[in-house]
Amino acid sequence: MTTDGLSRRQVLAQASAGAALGLSPAASAATRTARSGRPNILFILADDLGYADLSCYGREDYATPHLDGLARDGLKLSQAYANSSVCSPTRLALITGRYQYRLPAGLDEPLGRNLALGLPPGGATLPSRLRDLGYATALVGKWHLGTLPDFGPLKSGYDRFFGSYGGGVDYFTHALTIRGVDTPDLFDGETAVKRNGYLTDMLTDRAIDELSRFAAGEAPFLLSLHYTSPHWPWEGPQDAAIATSIRDSFHYDGGSARTYAEMVTNLDGNIGRVLQALARMKLARDTIVIFTSDNGGERFSKNWPFTGMKGELLEGGIRVPAIVRWPRRIRAGGVSAQVTASMDWLPTLLAAAAAPLSDPAATDGMNILPMLTGESAPAQRKLYWRHKANDQSAMRDGDLKYLKLGGHDYLFDVAADPRERANLKTHQPERFAAMKQAFEDWNRTMLPYPADAFSYDFHGKGTVADRY
Repeated sequence: MTTDGLSRRQVLAQASAGAALGLSPAASAATRTARSGRPNILFILADDLGYADLSCYGREDYATPHLDGLARDGLKLSQAYANSSVCSPTRLALITGRYQYRLPAGLDEPLGRNLALGLPPGGATLPSRLRDLGYATALVGKWHLGTLPDFGPLKSGYDRFFGSYGGGVDYFTHALTIRGVDTPDLFDGETAVKRNGYLTDMLTDRAIDELSRFAAGEAPFLLSLHYTSPHWPWEGPQDAAIATSIRDSFHYDGGSARTYAEMVTNLDGNIGRVLQALARMKLARDTIVIFTSDNGGERFSKNWPFTGMKGELLEGGIRVPAIVRWPRRIRAGGVSAQVTASMDWLPTLLAAAAAPLSDPAATDGMNILPMLTGESAPAQRKLYWRHKANDQSAMRDGDLKYLKLGGHDYLFDVAADPRERANLKTHQPERFAAMKQAFEDWNRTMLPYPADAFSYDFHGKGTVADRY
């Protein structure tokens, strides 16, 4: 490594790319911004990170200084939600700006059990819409929206891809292991590759390479950096020996609080490397940086003050950390109570790129840019969730939340009662009935679940819900 944190190979690649155009990376970045007037976008997505797993959100047993610094330099959202309590449905909502239940691929998890499911190629997505505006696009990390040969990021708006097509791979072998059988899942574009290293570190190296390439060009860029950390299997950066002993990636007996802390602090350090590279390349001021998670935390997460976890529509399964930094337009050090969901990022980022959607029906998300920049006060939202496992339904309207879980109905004031303990349905029967009916009315506009959704079990017993 060089003293500034970049590898010698990365420095040379950055320099040679700029020289090929007769520009330094910094000069090229300035030229690009002046010509396009559009911000760059770096979207960082963690996997299964709980609401309070960052020290700036309340974690106390370890520190996340780089993400804490991002929050100090930007805006922290206190009421951000994932579109789903599990991975791939949220990713579908993020990339389309729609409720995931509008597409067959958004009705099940994991997608790998049905090779016919995936994000339909050629549809309107966040990367394809930005590419139409002249953006260069790349995805580094986890795809999880369908497998080759029919689906993939290069078929849905990304120019380049490096990472895994599936939901979770070993951090050292880069394979999914089911009952002792390894399925390698590391790709450069649509070509399977073999690399040595800890996956979180490798994804960061590639992301910095992509930034070097972008800095040498003249187009604004979208870099989606979708880490697999801290998703299972639970392995820290020094746990290479453990990888050879894991014969099932789900390893019910695996992990520990210490290992989880190592994974999250490693993730934080790697994000720090990316942010430092962005600053060195003179890209930080004109780049929107977003950090969030795809759903609530797993077994070692801290979701306080919420109850529930991944796979549940209690707040702990769907409330996520979210941080936005854009020095040019977002004031540093703020906290926003705006209620938002994963699908809001598409209309918001298009608005930031001066290309708002002209057809409101083209998205279910809300443009929250005016709330992020302080031009508007937080707006009330109605948001809906459902999850076939355990027959779950939820709706949030203002501070009230309707929840169906385990055959029981609830009404909670999640502002006054974030732990969802005081059931208000008998105290506010009219409000409860209205919200329950509103959910049913909305639900009829979505695709029904197939009979076997969320019923697949890699171990031949139980249901997918048993893993959460």
